[in-house]
Amino acid sequence: MLTIVNDSDAYLERLLQAPRPGIGEVMAFYDHRVGAIGTDPRLMLLPLDDHMVHRGDGVFETMKFVERKLYQLDPHVDRLMFSARSIFLEPPCPWEDMKTMIVDVARAANTDQGMVRILLGRGPGGFGIDPRECPKAGLYIVAYALHPRPESAYEKGVTASRCSMPAKRGLMAKIKSVNYLPNVLMKREAVQAGCDYSLCFDDDGFLAEGAVENVCLVDAQGRLVVPELNNALTGTTLMRALDAIKDEMSVVFRQVTEDDVYLAREVILLGTTIDALSVVRFNKKPIHDVRPGPVSKKMRQFLIQDLQENGIVL
Repeated sequence: MLTIVNDSDAYLERLLQAPRPGIGEVMAFYDHRVGAIGTDPRLMLLPLDDHMVHRGDGVFETMKFVERKLYQLDPHVDRLMFSARSIFLEPPCPWEDMKTMIVDVARAANTDQGMVRILLGRGPGGFGIDPRECPKAGLYIVAYALHPRPESAYEKGVTASRCSMPAKRGLMAKIKSVNYLPNVLMKREAVQAGCDYSLCFDDDGFLAEGAVENVCLVDAQGRLVVPELNNALTGTTLMRALDAIKDEMSVVFRQVTEDDVYLAREVILLGTTIDALSVVRFNKKPIHDVRPGPVSKKMRQFLIQDLQENGIVL
């Protein structure tokens, strides 16, 4: 029979002793209901009745800081605003105040590099499906460890495989929802296939995106081809990386087939944690000369330099 604990202090003591895998990864966090930054990760909790927890009714963004410089704050918050308003959700504070909070949490981490996750949910209030249960949105911000890919991944390239999970469709692909179950299953499938990454295709057989990455390729004519973003998230890293090469080569947004991937000179993954990373084998078949290409390298160097020059100093 389960133990009943009526004493709040006794329950809190049990809570603080409960197993928390990954606790060493968390450096600072903020809960808008509390109104203060915490640094003891044992106290980092979400209320069970927050609709973000039991209904997936929320959105999020993740950004990084390197050498105490926070990268792409405005683009990430702009996309968070788009996602939130797409599901008729407004934060419990002004958007500009949220930016200050994000910087404050990143600064409170007191470390050279890390990630910052912003979670904006419908808020606590009940276990139903009606948003009216929740009088105020929930806002949570957490700074945690960044684990960059080893330099060898950029020198040798990585592998990817086609995922059986279909791409998200339409608006649901454009919203960065906390419901990442399809993305989780994509990652699981990549691991099972013995690959580093997994790429999904839409119902018509056209390339969409990776589990948490955008993808583009350099075709035989030397053009940068970006799969149409109808069924993929518009990546902040992708859009910034295009600035690195748009004056030097043609950029084409079009539908991309699996055959296009095999015929490409380069296949490039783009994302917050990886910057730009070359795929040298797809479904165990070689891509071009099975080496990272010059466009991928140029994009990565541009993104690294851009963070140094334009990142917000913490």
